[in-house]
Amino acid sequence: METIQSMFKHVHWANQRILETLQNGAVENKQANNLFSHILHAENVWFTRIKGNDSSQLPIWEEVGLDTCVELVKQNNHNFTGFLSNLANSELDQLVSYKNSKGTEFHNSIREILTHVALHGQYHRGQINQLLRIADLEPINVDFITFKR
Repeated sequence: METIQSMFKHVHWANQRILETLQNGAVENKQANNLFSHILHAENVWFTRIKGNDSSQLPIWEEVGLDTCVELVKQNNHNFTGFLSNLANSELDQLVSYKNSKGTEFHNSIREILTHVALHGQYHRGQINQLLRIADLEPINVDFITFKR
């Protein structure tokens, strides 16, 4: 449980760093902004699924501005922090039934879903950093080990 809680502290830290970088960019990078909003929407979708609620009407690739991203970062952190603070280690292997965006039903453990959320965001933050570098903007170090240092 300690590792998962640490991963989600890292998720929030990394999201904050990417957000600040996008806000301070010399020019708007629409692709980077869209990838970042996708990370945040996906976090919300997975949280909704973990809570046993229907996520079929939630956006995954909706284009939103950075002001909305600020709110999504806060809300997702609040949701996951609260959820994890009340989650017992014994509940991590509890199965969650959900439908993906195409309506196909799946079953995964809370542990698997939480791991996916952390890894999914890190994958897309890497893509954002590549786009920043292409645009001659300084990428931001969001490595887990940097966070832990």
